[in-house]
Amino acid sequence: MIIQVVNFNLDGITHEQYEGAATELAPSFKELDGLISKVWLSDKDNNTYGGVYTWENRQAMENYLSSEFYDEVLGNNPSFANVSYKAYEVLDGPTEITK
Repeated sequence: MIIQVVNFNLDGITHEQYEGAATELAPSFKELDGLISKVWLSDKDNNTYGGVYTWENRQAMENYLSSEFYDEVLGNNPSFANVSYKAYEVLDGPTEITK
């Protein structure tokens, strides 16, 4: 499994507008091949938002990052600034113990 942590700042939209758009968009993420889950993040006071994605494997994450869906939603969206992400491999043994 791969955990991907994405962060960005809102630019030109409010927290409330973002939350509404995220709620409308959330069902589309359920359709992504290889996505196990997505947790939506918000730090309104510091204008920091993002998500924690759990992917079946690195290829599923890479497919998302190179997709039109990614470009439309995050990659080329003028409402998001300073988009960054970090990917982590999951240590299966210890993770299984702490489930």
